[in-house]
Amino acid sequence: MTSVAIPDQGRDDAGASRQGSFSVLGVSGRRLAAVLVGWFFVVFDGYDLIVYGTVQTSLAHEWGLDNATLGTIGSTAFIGMVIGAVAIGRLSDRLGRKTAVVGSVTVLSVFTLLCAFAPGPWTFVVFRLCAGIGLGGLVPSVNAMTSDLVPARTMSAWATVMMSGVPIGGSLAAVLAPFIVPAHPDWGWRAMFLIALVPMVIGLPIALKVIPSSRAIEADVEKREGHTEPAGFGQLLGPRYRAVSIWFAAATFVTLLAWYGLGAWLPRLMETAGYDFGAALMFTLALNLGAVIGSVTTAWAGDRFGPLATGIVAAGVAGVALLLLLTYPPVWAVYLILIAAGVGTHGTQILIIAAVTGFYPHSLRGTALGWSLGVGRIGAVLAPQLAGWLLAWGLGVGSNFVMFGVAALLSAICLLILLRVRRTHPAAEPTVREVNVSAPTATPAA
Repeated sequence: MTSVAIPDQGRDDAGASRQGSFSVLGVSGRRLAAVLVGWFFVVFDGYDLIVYGTVQTSLAHEWGLDNATLGTIGSTAFIGMVIGAVAIGRLSDRLGRKTAVVGSVTVLSVFTLLCAFAPGPWTFVVFRLCAGIGLGGLVPSVNAMTSDLVPARTMSAWATVMMSGVPIGGSLAAVLAPFIVPAHPDWGWRAMFLIALVPMVIGLPIALKVIPSSRAIEADVEKREGHTEPAGFGQLLGPRYRAVSIWFAAATFVTLLAWYGLGAWLPRLMETAGYDFGAALMFTLALNLGAVIGSVTTAWAGDRFGPLATGIVAAGVAGVALLLLLTYPPVWAVYLILIAAGVGTHGTQILIIAAVTGFYPHSLRGTALGWSLGVGRIGAVLAPQLAGWLLAWGLGVGSNFVMFGVAALLSAICLLILLRVRRTHPAAEPTVREVNVSAPTATPAA
């Protein structure tokens, strides 16, 4: 392959910046601009996740929807996300990271914008399904691009930076909704979806300019990591990677069931429990702010002790915290519990992404992320529907917290099994890249 340099970077093979150049976590110049615009897009992934939860009550009133139907509508975006994650994750390996990122953002923005003009629930469902395809493809393609552009030793930290966009976007939706939705009963909920114009109008032109071409990324990765043959799902589920691929998908399934279920239903659950709309949204804000702030801790711990070992602890904390809601704690304790739940569920998913990007070679990285997030997002598909059914069956708000708490504990168990599989099966040894994920230390990356 002809070498094609990515300009304005200034780093050697170890990821160090040239003296005098501004860098963040070992990344500078055009690479830094590319990963930051990727983060900007992920913010709107988080916004799109929470925005449906903030308008559920308005949709129920306008279109006469019950809880079960609201759950079905909430699940449609996640069905699209499954399709998008698997398909676009694979395309990011075949057609390049830039094509996958730009395509995902375009689909997400266009169809989220169309949701604002939906005349009825089933048109809204179709638009949410199509938007979900872009939404599902965005996270694996952005993280695959990031893993190709940043030093391996700081990937846990960069995964945190990337995925911090999800709760930040969710917080943005929770902050805007109390001002926009009640103030304009006839069109307030529709205005929440018009914000999809922002990534399309502002972000896409920047992305087209700063994200390096696929040829440049391929050449640079080959220089640093060596040549890897084209690979696909056959290799992903072949003898070497089968066990870890299955357990990564299982861990993502239960983690996203808890995280996306909370994101989609927490405002409605808190309103059902007797809190007013403003208080319910403040609980959602606590969940998302906890994910933003607490994920810094999981990033440090992931680089220090390994993403899998750290994920086991984080998921366990989230599971116990959510089950504590069954004790009917005072309001101040609810805020602390939801912050811990945000740290544990979102932080665990970040650590899983960091582990996946470090484990697989470049030619499988996008496919592996798409597989893990795609299969895992079946949990996100089921979460809103199951939550709606539990309420419709009269089992109460507590049944939802049991479901989400148990899912988080199962995530910890999956990661523990995955850690054991890797330690006991030589065929599942990590790539050289993963060994270097953690900062220099005597403790090997988990």
